[in-house]
Amino acid sequence: MDVAIIGAGLSGLSAALSLERYGVKPTVFEKEASVGYKFFNTEAMFSILNRPSKDCIEYIEKEVKVKLEPIDMIDKLTIFSKNSKGSIEGEIGYSNIRGRTEKSYEKQLESKLSAKILFNSTEDYAYICKNFEKVILATGDGEYASRLGNFKSDLTCTIKGAIANGAFSTNTAYVWFDYDLIPKGYGWIIPYSDKEANLVIAYPDYPNNIKLDLDYMWKSFCDVVQRTLNQSLRIDEAFEITRYMMGVSVRPKIDDTYFVGNCFGALLPGLGFGQFASILTGAYAAYDICNIGKYEELVKPLYETYNHSLVLRRYLESLDNEKLDAAIRSLDNKFLDGIIDKVCNTNTSLDILKILTPLMRVATLKNK
Repeated sequence: MDVAIIGAGLSGLSAALSLERYGVKPTVFEKEASVGYKFFNTEAMFSILNRPSKDCIEYIEKEVKVKLEPIDMIDKLTIFSKNSKGSIEGEIGYSNIRGRTEKSYEKQLESKLSAKILFNSTEDYAYICKNFEKVILATGDGEYASRLGNFKSDLTCTIKGAIANGAFSTNTAYVWFDYDLIPKGYGWIIPYSDKEANLVIAYPDYPNNIKLDLDYMWKSFCDVVQRTLNQSLRIDEAFEITRYMMGVSVRPKIDDTYFVGNCFGALLPGLGFGQFASILTGAYAAYDICNIGKYEELVKPLYETYNHSLVLRRYLESLDNEKLDAAIRSLDNKFLDGIIDKVCNTNTSLDILKILTPLMRVATLKNK
């Protein structure tokens, strides 16, 4: 069977490894010179965003038969609003590196692959579609899916990030919600060593936000972070992404083309992470090709997770700074603290986003 994979990111490599496990050798096309982002980046897999699975790393090992090595277990997430601070503690997820470093998830997956990757590829979808029986679209964004009329974009966003040099603990991540600083968006720090971390802001491209000065917003955020963490940071290797589509495919498969990763809609609009779904969609497409399972059925829970995350995004956007302060202050409320920590822990499969979705929909309407 001739199977082509367009893209050697997390979903494409996961698909290739899964196909090889069942005796199918795919041809992998990659337009870049190597796997991994052009820029160095750290991300996180928070189990609460990927229910009903408990431990994301264990679940991926079970489904894809690959043991990924994260940077660290995140056991404390500190969240700041304009006037409040709260935290979630326990085994809540994992941090990892993305990019062209040997420890990135992409490089880890590539190291286990036998199939040759055709780097610097210029072959487009039309050519590949005519020359292969099955095609897995894993291009890392919704552009091809959109061109084929198979992508529902819910928003676009701007992302700016950099490497921050300072003093950090790799088991602790930080998030900021301050709509005076980053309207309808957020910023975060995820360390990848005790001396370096990824510093990022992300916000939706609504008309009022497009009018804003990104460089001024970035500088203001960096100033707030340094004051909050009480340390001076050296900022290096900045990157910027504008008008990035966040959405989901209308259909996961059309004829013999499979939409995986961000072509499927793996990037969750709530907080912007999508590695878990990217890896799973790649594996599930391979299962369908190898007659192990039906792709449309396997991805149904991922569609549900995306939709719950979109409700979370709309709910967060409906809040103002005063309501954000109250919500974040409640994280350390003596009656709620232990419950919140347990709900977010990798030891439970409770799908709190699913449970709260109806309540968030009602609250969003009330806040408008």
